Amino acid sequence: MGTFDENRKAKEEIKKKNDIRKEKIAGYFFDLSKLSFAGMVIGSMTPFLTDMNYSLNWYSAVLGVVSTYIFAFTANRILK
Repeated sequence: MGTFDENRKAKEEIKKKNDIRKEKIAGYFFDLSKLSFAGMVIGSMTPFLTDMNYSLNWYSAVLGVVSTYIFAFTANRILK
């Protein structure tokens, strides 16, 4: 009976560690999502206030939205 309990406790501990690892990795991807949105999307909107060239900023904004979605989607898939 002793080894059965030890094996069960070891499996529970491994499962708990894996759950914590998943949550941390998902949090990392959510943070990447926030950073890409702030850096690329919001950052590309600042030249509109200073009347600079707009063409390159649209590409940066679109790339920022796409990367934000990809990072958030990846984080969501990790949590499921």
